[in-house]
Amino acid sequence: MAITGDQSKPSNTPGRVDVEKALLGGSTYRGLAEQKLSPAEERFEKARRTAGFFLAPLATIIVFLLPLDIPQTQHNVAAVLAGVIVAWVTEPIPIPVSGLLGASLLVLLGAGGDEGANGVLAPFGSGTVFTFIGAFILAQSMLVHGLARRFAFRILSVPGVARSSLRIVIAFGFITCLLSAWISNTATVAILMPTAVGILGVIGNLVQDKHEAEGTLHRFDPTRMRVGFAMMLMLAYGASVGGLLTPVGSPPNLIGRELIEKATDKPIPFGTWMAMAFPICALMFVGLAVVLLLLNRPEVRHLTGVEEYVHRERAALGRMSRAEKNTLFAFTVTVVLWVFPAVVGLVVGTGSSAYETASNNLDEGVAAVLGAALLFVLPTDWKAREFTLRWGDAARIDWGTIVLFGSGVVFGTLLEETGLAETIGKGAFGALNIGSAVAITVFGALLAIVVSETTSNTASAAVVVPIVIPLAVAAGVDPLTPALAATFAASFGFMLPVSTPQNAIVYGSGTVPITKMIRSGISFDIVGALLIIVLLPLLAAALL
Repeated sequence: MAITGDQSKPSNTPGRVDVEKALLGGSTYRGLAEQKLSPAEERFEKARRTAGFFLAPLATIIVFLLPLDIPQTQHNVAAVLAGVIVAWVTEPIPIPVSGLLGASLLVLLGAGGDEGANGVLAPFGSGTVFTFIGAFILAQSMLVHGLARRFAFRILSVPGVARSSLRIVIAFGFITCLLSAWISNTATVAILMPTAVGILGVIGNLVQDKHEAEGTLHRFDPTRMRVGFAMMLMLAYGASVGGLLTPVGSPPNLIGRELIEKATDKPIPFGTWMAMAFPICALMFVGLAVVLLLLNRPEVRHLTGVEEYVHRERAALGRMSRAEKNTLFAFTVTVVLWVFPAVVGLVVGTGSSAYETASNNLDEGVAAVLGAALLFVLPTDWKAREFTLRWGDAARIDWGTIVLFGSGVVFGTLLEETGLAETIGKGAFGALNIGSAVAITVFGALLAIVVSETTSNTASAAVVVPIVIPLAVAAGVDPLTPALAATFAASFGFMLPVSTPQNAIVYGSGTVPITKMIRSGISFDIVGALLIIVLLPLLAAALL
């Protein structure tokens, strides 16, 4: 039986639409992300990937054969990087595999110099990789034990929220932003999607009742409600906005920060990043709510039945389990360790020995791994030797993203060490004729947005940030702000289902037409780009 706004009316009443089933497409949630594309989309995807099998090696061969007046090592790195970028965009093989293949080719071509393979592959052992691993394991525990879902229903049960469609949409955005600041954007959307579908089932029956009263029921399609467009897009876009708030919120953040710190020798502490990102995220969230609710005005404002549904679902969760409490404790410990050096800096100053000791010895990767390790130590049943998380659960984290991150940093490091970054920067500076900090910041942000629309956000950061940094250096500009702008903008990609996994999930639900996603996405791209270009330089100057 579908969930209805009036529980006295069964959903199988003759002529009554089974809204929840229509929203789910008659499948379980697991099938949402696997829903088949339209014939035209399937043809495009097949052509894109097929082209990649030929274009990626062709790009490498062409660059390799070009008579470039640069050292051979730089030439080799440029040729391999060109092929990898094409492979990342066209995806003939999985994106992480493309990165590994490129790194292997660099080893064979001697890009590591006297250190050989160790010189090329060292970034895979960086502290940032361990930050990823620890954060992903903590997120996996939240998924396994339902802690994030409990948090979502707690917010939705705040008095008054579930009585208004506008408040429901905004609340979903708020929940998504907070969760995605700490766990994977894709996982956040996956956690919240079933809850969103259930609530849309209730709203759909309210809209149906309205159409029945107006005599226009024949026009009602529960999968094409404007409130559904707004809620689903809020899930997808809110995850990207929230992911900007912390360094671990999104892979591009850690990639960009790592490359910026290497290029500028300026550390960006966890707490400082949050202080810098918070105003941008807050304003982007306001802009997102305005854009989505203006473009997709809900059919009904006042809701009945949703509040009861939320209370029912929350009651079904029962009391917090020992595993949930352990997960919350491990997560809290990790966050405290992440921000501790910044707190020390605020209290005793960043020039003190205490701050230097905390920063050097309390690496974020170490903090993440310590927090994750607690999950395997804190028991849920000591007699049975059952602990909060099993390795089988932890092994299901997104290893592909970790591999892609490592290969992205490999290319960024080699660009710097071989001098290719400087060569590219000087060439781009001469060709583009942009020399001011503002112009380079605008260029970096816009290029990252364009690239992120066609390939993964992680790959976008790995491609664009290494271009922006040498361009700024060649122009005599501090690369910090332009590179940060490119890093933030790499998390964009709001127009197409292929831009981000969370876009693909909500599009696969069948509730968001491609035209609605493009229209809302391009509007939010513009709003976000303006906020980054205007605010980020001011915040970076004040905090870094």
